[in-house]
Amino acid sequence: MNPLFHALLQKSRYITNCLNETLKQHNLYSSQWTILFCLHVHGPMTLTQIWKYLNVEAPSITRAVARLETLGWVQRVDGPDKREKIVTLSAMAKEKLPAIEKTILAFEEEMIGSMTIEEQQQFMNLLQKMKG
Repeated sequence: MNPLFHALLQKSRYITNCLNETLKQHNLYSSQWTILFCLHVHGPMTLTQIWKYLNVEAPSITRAVARLETLGWVQRVDGPDKREKIVTLSAMAKEKLPAIEKTILAFEEEMIGSMTIEEQQQFMNLLQKMKG
C-alpha cells in the first residue's frame, strides 16, 4: 500500500473522531453536521441531491436525515413531484447554526493552525490533483 494513502486514511479517521468529540457539545456527529452544513450552504435539497453531493450511499443519508428530523434539526416537505421530499433546515437549526459554526471554526483552526496560508493552498492543490 502506498504510504500516502495510509497516512490520508489515518488522518481522516483522526479528524473525524476529533470532530465527533468537538460536536458532542451540540449533540451532533460529524456525519450529521455535513448534512446540516450542506443544507445551510446550498439551501433545501432532495435526499438524492444530498447523497450525490456528499458522495455517500443513499441509505446512509436517508437514515441520517430521518434522525435529524426526529431531533428537530431538519424538516421534510413535499417537492414539486409528490414522490420526492425536499429536506430543509428547521427554525431550531437556523438558530443554533452560528454557535456550531463558531465551534467548527475553532476546531479547524486547531487542526490546521500550524500550516501557513500558502501550505494550506498547496495542500488543497495537491488534493485536487487526485482522481475523484
